[in-house]
Amino acid sequence: MNPAPSTFTGVPPVCRPDPHAGQRWTFGFPGGLTAEVHTRGARLHGLWVPDRNGTPADVVLAPHDPARAADTARYFGSTVGRYANRIAHGRFSLDGKPYQLTTQENGHCLHGGTDGFDTRLWEAESVHTREWTGVLLRLRSPDGDQGFPGNLDVTVSVLIGRDDELAFTYRAVTDAATLVNLTNHAYFNLDGEGAGDILGHELAVHASHYTPVDDDLLPRGDHRPVAGAAFDLRRPLRIADALARPGADGGYDHNFVLSPQGDDTLRRAAVLHAPSTGRRMEVLTTEPGLQVYTAGQFDGTVLGKSGTPYRAGAGIALETQHFPDSPNRPGDPSTVLRPGEEYRSRTVLRFGTGG
Repeated sequence: MNPAPSTFTGVPPVCRPDPHAGQRWTFGFPGGLTAEVHTRGARLHGLWVPDRNGTPADVVLAPHDPARAADTARYFGSTVGRYANRIAHGRFSLDGKPYQLTTQENGHCLHGGTDGFDTRLWEAESVHTREWTGVLLRLRSPDGDQGFPGNLDVTVSVLIGRDDELAFTYRAVTDAATLVNLTNHAYFNLDGEGAGDILGHELAVHASHYTPVDDDLLPRGDHRPVAGAAFDLRRPLRIADALARPGADGGYDHNFVLSPQGDDTLRRAAVLHAPSTGRRMEVLTTEPGLQVYTAGQFDGTVLGKSGTPYRAGAGIALETQHFPDSPNRPGDPSTVLRPGEEYRSRTVLRFGTGG
């Protein structure tokens, strides 16, 4: 699989052991993107991106102490599953059989349960070709894990392309009907980690509908049009101005319904732009939804890599995924995976500079 050195222009992945992170893998392209991935939680720990002057900065939030990834910062940059987002009361039925999952937040199941994929030590191997460099991570989730049925074998590749792209590709197979909904939970600040908040960033989300939620952040009912609401981001808008709209309640933690749906075609979901540095991140995905979380609940408890406490708005998560609580909502796209099928999902973050 490895090309001759003369044809490979990226930096082959370098692995270093770490007592908290498992393994730290570093890879990238000179003058372009460089990433650091940890095998504990299949976690994107860092991503260095050039600004309009070619000066790189780490744009991914992570705790100063990697041991904090096990508690207050457990989802930072991690692969979350088996089910990203929330399942009400941790309950669902599949093929007429009820299941009870482990629960945490307000008695609901969040991001796979009390011991989700973000806590696991994944196996990893390097991947590098002429066009891509990165890491392939593997995990087996046994039957009954957090209450989910079926033995599930998962792979996640995290690769950097020569054209300043960071690609996440997820695959999974099972030996019994189960639920699968995977995503990466990185928080981004395109001015640089620890550089302040993202309220001056501009955000566009290519969605005509969103999912209203109750006080427990569970869907309240049908999807609603964004037109005339605080969630209309179809044109780029400063995040501070978006959150000042009536109904935004100071922050987003909502699912946006992307369209069209139903195939494996990459489609543009969102664009995030930092005018002060020029950095621009385009989100493309095969997933039907995008959870936008503006980190309104950050309170300075987590100390970042640069030594700066992370306060409200320190970063933004753009989580490509299926919809919250969809196992209990027949009208939503299905997250059921059956034996003989393969779960496939792909998200590409495309970086550049400009408006």
